[in-house]
Amino acid sequence: MDIYTTSSPSSSSQQEKKRKRDGVFGPMHLTIFLTCVWATTILYGEMLSYWVPLSTCSWPHLSPSSSSSSDDHHFKIAVVADPQIMDSTTHGFPRKSFILELLQFYTDLYMRRAFHSSILPFKPDEILFLGDQFDGGPYLSDEEWQESMSRFKHIFGLNEQTRNSYIPIHYLSGNHDIGYSAYYTQHPEVITRYEKEFGKRNYNFTVGKVEFIVIDAQTLDGPKEGRETSSSWDFIQSFSEANQNPRVLLTHIPLYRPDNTPCGQHRSSPIINQRVYRSGFDQGITYQNYLSKESSELLLSKIKPVLVLSGHDHDQCTFIHSTSSGPVTEHTLGTVSWQQGNLYPSFMLLSVLSGNASSVSNDDLNHSVSSQLCHLPFQTHIYIWYLCQALVTIVVLTTWPTNGFSSSGYVGKFFEFIKNAWHNFTATVKEKNDEEDCEYEMVWDAEGTMHLIKKAASKVNSSNVDTRTVARGNAVSRPTARKHQQEVTVEMGNQTLLEDPKLPSGKSKVIRCIQRLVRVVKLVVVIAAVNVPLYMMLLFKDWIER
Repeated sequence: MDIYTTSSPSSSSQQEKKRKRDGVFGPMHLTIFLTCVWATTILYGEMLSYWVPLSTCSWPHLSPSSSSSSDDHHFKIAVVADPQIMDSTTHGFPRKSFILELLQFYTDLYMRRAFHSSILPFKPDEILFLGDQFDGGPYLSDEEWQESMSRFKHIFGLNEQTRNSYIPIHYLSGNHDIGYSAYYTQHPEVITRYEKEFGKRNYNFTVGKVEFIVIDAQTLDGPKEGRETSSSWDFIQSFSEANQNPRVLLTHIPLYRPDNTPCGQHRSSPIINQRVYRSGFDQGITYQNYLSKESSELLLSKIKPVLVLSGHDHDQCTFIHSTSSGPVTEHTLGTVSWQQGNLYPSFMLLSVLSGNASSVSNDDLNHSVSSQLCHLPFQTHIYIWYLCQALVTIVVLTTWPTNGFSSSGYVGKFFEFIKNAWHNFTATVKEKNDEEDCEYEMVWDAEGTMHLIKKAASKVNSSNVDTRTVARGNAVSRPTARKHQQEVTVEMGNQTLLEDPKLPSGKSKVIRCIQRLVRVVKLVVVIAAVNVPLYMMLLFKDWIER
């Protein structure tokens, strides 16, 4: 079958000269640009973002009168809450499964980076953990518990303390460490296991002129005749109400507050109201959000703290308790992990008054502790950013013209690109309208075969058309004097359709799509060849022990 076509004069030489004259931003230039963008993104997401708290957060100042001595002499405490390192009880994934190992790695890596890059650079004098070091602590076997303990030490650099300057660390027990009263009364070994690694659950220590009192909150609302409950309340009763130094109460479970109480501007999740569940046998606690009202009031009246710090809620909350000795502020600190339901992990900086008692007034004692909430990188947002940038990269590489864009006059070329796109669109619409306006003429040859002749709507002089007929099985081609006249030949016997040869065939479209796909894959490989090693280097740089 013979098709006669005409082609316009080629302007490739002129286009080549223009490309040489104007700098062209082609696919390879685009690949280099995207490689640099990805390198910058990875450096920020995996390293620089952890340095942001160093510039946005600082040690809080005490009251002006108490700062007569330099702030350098104030004791500095970094506070961390609810690491809850992930294990098989977190999401129900089988132990040693790939998905669990992957989640554990990225969760542990985040907290290790946060601790070493965002918290330790503040050079705290002491570090305080507000409980829930583990997630499924009371339910883990001894082997799993030891594995979690090894990961905890690795995350927070406890194995590296001997190589660096020693920083005292204080721990609170949480419900995810020993459970509530309904559980640990039936399994006292979980308390023994906890105390072997983290020490006593009820104790006090002094920093500067401030006394910190640590309470095992999980035991306070347990059975009154229970051993652990009695032990905790005996410890609380041992403190004299006529204390000379200010006190800070530390409890994992927050004190009682009324339902729907506002928590302040730093709260990012809905308010959680009081829930208390008890077992049906010994009335032991199986879960509670806050301590009971009676236990909270007794704690405040007996200890008379100037500040209360708590965790457990995984989100920030600031509440002021009314007591007989005046208002007492409680800060509930959010989790330090990005996998525990809070999109905005955080830690807290405490400045504590130092100096001799004789040089400190009573007013200064009431303002002896100052706190500052600091946010860590929003890891979930960073991963969403990676995903969106990956999609944009694929789209740009796929749609970028093979000949590229001119690099001179970006703004002018941008508008030129828009103009050309609009011109192509209007030309396509015009061509479609021309097709709709054309007419078809039926012609039979001597053998009885019908041919459809596609012609323009305007009348064409028959003298300008030289009609030739061919034998059955061949296409009929008629030269025309007008460039708009086109021909479509349909042979009814063989059901053959010949269209305008200028339109690309389906096969050529597939070939071009495959070529474009191969090009995109090659360019993605180039981008990955630079950035994947960079990403892996940053991962293991922070993972290995220092």
